[in-house]
Amino acid sequence: MEIIISSNTSKPIYEQITTQIKALIMSGELQTGDPVPSMRALAKSLHVSVITVQKAYEDLQRDGFIETTVGRGSFVSAQNRDFLQEEQQRKAEGYLQEAVQIGKTSGIPVEKLVEMLRLFYQEGESS
Repeated sequence: MEIIISSNTSKPIYEQITTQIKALIMSGELQTGDPVPSMRALAKSLHVSVITVQKAYEDLQRDGFIETTVGRGSFVSAQNRDFLQEEQQRKAEGYLQEAVQIGKTSGIPVEKLVEMLRLFYQEGESS
């Protein structure tokens, strides 16, 4: 599991860790039951505080991505497909809001945006 911490962002380190682990789970790279590194091991490999990793793991656990068992460690939890789909839908909504904003400020009609979305979606089905 590779996590890259960037100092060139305003995003806190624990959020970078949380986002990247979520992405690994959502992409299927980390599967249900897979272990995630111990807080101490991850902190050491990333050269960050254990408290920073602890905050990330608490967020992941709260959001249902990992389960932690005392003495055994942390593992990818059995995900509810609806939950994963909801997470992806929220991400898509963010991109669509951005596209709408660009469309409005640039004078692109909503019909043109819908046409582009439909085209991109169909291209994705054929590849």
